Amino acid sequence: MQMTLEEKIGQMIQADQEHIKDANDIGKFFLGSVLSGGNSDPKDGNSLEAWTDLYDRCQGHALKTRLGIPILYGVDAVHGHSNVLDAVIFPHNIGLGCTRNPKLIEKIGRITAKEVRATGINWTFAPCVTVPRDERWGRTYEGFSEDPNLVKVLGAAAIRGLQGSKLSNPLSILACAKHYAGDGGTTAMIRSGRGAGGRRNTRIRLDQGDTQVDEQTLRRIHLAPYVAAINAGVGTIMPSYSSVNGVKCSENKYLLTDVLKNELGFEGFLISDYRAINQLDRNYKTAIAKSINAGMDMGMVPSEYKEFSKSLKELVEEGTVPMSRIDDAVTRILRVKFAMGLMDKKRSHLADRSLHKSFGSSKHRQVARQAVRQSIVLLKNDDKTLPIPKKLARIHVGGKCADNLGYQCGGWTIRWQGGSGNVTPGGTTILSAIKKTVSKKAEVTFSQNGTGAEGADIGIVVIGERSYVEGLGDSNDLSLDREDIEAFGNMKKAGIPVVVVLISGRPMIINDVLNQADAFLAAWLPGTEGQGVADVLFGDYKPTGKLSFTWPRSMEQIPINVGDVDYDSASVDKPLFEYGFGLTY
Repeated sequence: MQMTLEEKIGQMIQADQEHIKDANDIGKFFLGSVLSGGNSDPKDGNSLEAWTDLYDRCQGHALKTRLGIPILYGVDAVHGHSNVLDAVIFPHNIGLGCTRNPKLIEKIGRITAKEVRATGINWTFAPCVTVPRDERWGRTYEGFSEDPNLVKVLGAAAIRGLQGSKLSNPLSILACAKHYAGDGGTTAMIRSGRGAGGRRNTRIRLDQGDTQVDEQTLRRIHLAPYVAAINAGVGTIMPSYSSVNGVKCSENKYLLTDVLKNELGFEGFLISDYRAINQLDRNYKTAIAKSINAGMDMGMVPSEYKEFSKSLKELVEEGTVPMSRIDDAVTRILRVKFAMGLMDKKRSHLADRSLHKSFGSSKHRQVARQAVRQSIVLLKNDDKTLPIPKKLARIHVGGKCADNLGYQCGGWTIRWQGGSGNVTPGGTTILSAIKKTVSKKAEVTFSQNGTGAEGADIGIVVIGERSYVEGLGDSNDLSLDREDIEAFGNMKKAGIPVVVVLISGRPMIINDVLNQADAFLAAWLPGTEGQGVADVLFGDYKPTGKLSFTWPRSMEQIPINVGDVDYDSASVDKPLFEYGFGLTY
């Protein structure tokens, strides 16, 4: 059946459900996709039922159109189905990088796909296959490693897990490798302001910046994971907000068409980032032309979908955007939809609510717990402080992150920015996990500021970063918060051995606390299953995690990455802990 120009353009549009004031617009504009951005939740709340109802409503409108082409519904399920209450939240990628375990990452992808499909949703904007080269960047935790070789292996594993052996499997979802290309290599820009946690500091901007590198470096470090992603069969790729050598990726025809599609043979489609097209020109119509002609196939235009449709039609009629470009984009989008089984009229494209029974299940949580165990890196263990005997008379716990599920999970959890406290049901804080793990006769006491530790056999202080995302997390000061240092100091004054657990989305500047601590664990952003941290503390699991990032000695040492010319040079300070470091018991 012949598609009209309007129907073709509709397939190239992704609107945010939050901005679709009249749901009939899904059919009226023949939308090819709908998304929920970071804070775009169902009006009825964040429950499993509400999300499933929202998906079914949107899909229902698409199925009533002349051609009945189902929509792709996209979400940021970047560490589990993390917008939905009761979902299992896995460690962020920086922790998963320390597992060095592609089979585990693939299993995590399978579970994430199953929980996403329980809501009917069929597309996640994951995995992030960035190669972060500067820990000051607020998205560092979204990357598996500073080493492109590790990112290649784990990124491909994540794609295999999400998409399964066949995209048409009802338990598979469409993956999206992002952010193409070089978003982890942007050059730092300095300005004054406030950093994560509200500290006044010299403000740094790395997010949505410019990656200034030669072609060889771009290919060796930043393009390599996309080659692996394409070989793994990834269906979609999202270009970065960032620029490469002064040219925005969303309008970079050389990168999008010449390299990605023609040279590397990518047969899926490109989806722009959230309002990324708006950044290309003050004139929106001109911006659309720049991006589509460069090779963008679908525009993520959350509220601008009507204008996008009108402008792109005019651009085609004027001859500014050739019809061949429209046909190529639509062919790519429909090719993916066919591969997913969405064009099969014999299948129901509404949600399979029988999957609700396994959503957030203990079986799924066990895999997340395993991921937490394997992601933790033991940095110090003097006098065999760890593992802690479960039969000690009294254990004193402190620190702002000890009983805070929101901080454990980090950003992209229920809300775009994440949050503090009990952000989602079903999870286990580290304090709760400690209480569950010790013997019935052991007493566990707690004070957030670390006071009252006198008389305890050992102290555990859980410190680290508050939740943040993207540019909000860019920071030129990665030292510990004052309250963290004070909580550690208060516990240390009691004259007992003190174990430090650091919750963070990147290596921090920890020298003073590290030197005084008896043992030190980097737990990253472990997600909802704090029991995995307790497993390591009390010896139910011997640490196996190895650093996927170099740990800097000072802010002045950043950026430092394995493979740097002077990385092992005797003439410069060595990193605090080298890439691949990790102790065990």
